[in-house]
Amino acid sequence: MYSESDIDGAVTAGAISRDAAAALRNHVAARSAAPAVDEEHFRLLTGFNDIFVSIALALVLVAVAWIGKSITTPLAGALVAAASWALAEYFTRVRRMALPSILLLLAFVGGVAASLIGVMVELHPDLSNQVNAVIGAGIALVATAAAWAHWRRFMVPITVAAGAAASVGVVIGLTFAAFPAMQDLVYPLVLACGVGVFALAMWWDMSDRERRTRRADVAFWLHLAAAPMIAHPIFHMLGVFGGSIAIGTALIVLALYLAFAFVALAVDRRALLVSSLAYVLYAMYALFQNAGAIELAWAFTALVIGSALLTLSAFWPVMRRLVVGTLGRMGERLPPVGTMVAA
Repeated sequence: MYSESDIDGAVTAGAISRDAAAALRNHVAARSAAPAVDEEHFRLLTGFNDIFVSIALALVLVAVAWIGKSITTPLAGALVAAASWALAEYFTRVRRMALPSILLLLAFVGGVAASLIGVMVELHPDLSNQVNAVIGAGIALVATAAAWAHWRRFMVPITVAAGAAASVGVVIGLTFAAFPAMQDLVYPLVLACGVGVFALAMWWDMSDRERRTRRADVAFWLHLAAAPMIAHPIFHMLGVFGGSIAIGTALIVLALYLAFAFVALAVDRRALLVSSLAYVLYAMYALFQNAGAIELAWAFTALVIGSALLTLSAFWPVMRRLVVGTLGRMGERLPPVGTMVAA
């Protein structure tokens, strides 16, 4: 299995021509009976060896962390970060393995942050909430810098999303430090940050509307990071999981899910739909319960939502054409709408 980035790399290296690459993409699109741009490709596995290597890497990193923890807490994260970078020099730069590269990136950034957190654990400082917020922002800033350094060296697409998530931690920490009362408004703050990450994802997306380069892979992971920051605060503020849900609230949740579906179709990304799925399932369950279907509420919920998602998947290009058509000139800046190809 080859990703779009692999094809681009082959073109750059002169292994295949641009015409041959375009013909390959068209063949794959025709075989899957859908436009290539609508398939939202991203590389997670290049083969079963990715899983095999990832398991081995996880064992090594856990062992390294365990050994470091036995000496001193901060050393655990530091050793994991150092080992992750060293292993990435082979499995990411040389072998270009997808899943191991993702695991090593997360372990590196997490190890850097964990080592600093370990220092605070060892010191046991009795500090005010404001000072703790500043320290948290500092740790997040160092994690952001670590992600940037990793990106400059290895350019793993998920790295930008990891850096963006760490940057959100910086913003939240500094906000809490400057305005302690904002701690009661954490959900609106996370929502605002999520919208910012979504805007960044769209910037990457619009730089590669045809989704043929690594920039589209970066945008995919940014959308995946932004979606929960947008969906979860909204539904938490509605009190969806705060107890029994009223019919009015359930209808609002369903309406929001339809709005998310509109956005997902417009930008041709499904992350928002996945992140808010648990909430719409619970809302639909509440509606069936209020309608009297007590015993079969979950069954009816799964049937309705599952059928709706399958229909959306099957007719995604058609629905995209309708949605983008309503956006006028704005739609011209979005990923192009393809034409269904007969199988």
